[in-house]
Amino acid sequence: MFDSPIEWLIVVAVILLLFGSTKKIPEFARNLGKATGEFKRGQMELENEIKKAMNPQQTSQAAEKPLDYAEVARGLGIDPANKSQEQLTKEIAEKLKINNQ
Repeated sequence: MFDSPIEWLIVVAVILLLFGSTKKIPEFARNLGKATGEFKRGQMELENEIKKAMNPQQTSQAAEKPLDYAEVARGLGIDPANKSQEQLTKEIAEKLKINNQ
């Protein structure tokens, strides 16, 4: 479309006439760059959302990691040493009942 330098000069001259002076061209270019950046960010966010929607297994697998009862017990101030998972579950439940009352 704009193969020759003369066509580019005509385009620049038209832009100068439209905007009134050379002082407004940098402002126009800056605003155009910001708009382009926002468009690209929006496009990337949309692509990520589509990818997440197409692969729901990956996000659900990360959320479904097994519960570490010993870590939960330590967080509640219970010593998990030499206790089975059932004992820890009971103690955690009791501790939570006491805290909720």
